[in-house]
Amino acid sequence: MKDIKSKLLPLLHIGYCTPQIARLAQKIKEPATTIHYNIKRMEEEQEIITYKAVFDYKKIGEGFCAVLLLNLSADEYGDPETVGKDLAKHSEIESVDICTGDWELIIKVRTKDQDAFYTFLRRVITRRGIVRTKTLTSLKQLKTEWVEN
Repeated sequence: MKDIKSKLLPLLHIGYCTPQIARLAQKIKEPATTIHYNIKRMEEEQEIITYKAVFDYKKIGEGFCAVLLLNLSADEYGDPETVGKDLAKHSEIESVDICTGDWELIIKVRTKDQDAFYTFLRRVITRRGIVRTKTLTSLKQLKTEWVEN
């Protein structure tokens, strides 16, 4: 069988997955047609935005995880959404949140290892408008995407 993992992973990351209707039907003891109807309705109402795979990140070469707290410069402070959307374009960034408190943005980053993380920092976080950062390195993830590890 042909190994196409390198082609599948990027697509699974961005939501090329489907719900397992038969398993849901068995679990909640409802007909598959009823489940399908309800899921389609939730998709149309955009209560469900996408489906995505939950990975064992170490096994797919993204085992290093860090959370960065970012302060923005005075000229970017009034529009953190623009900075956040610009950062979100980078594949290493898993999530971007605008927050209150001492920091304006929180970003979650996944890379292969600390060397790749360092390269990411030098390439991305040195952008104009980011004046201060604090990095929190994840040592072990116990729960992700609603799935306990």
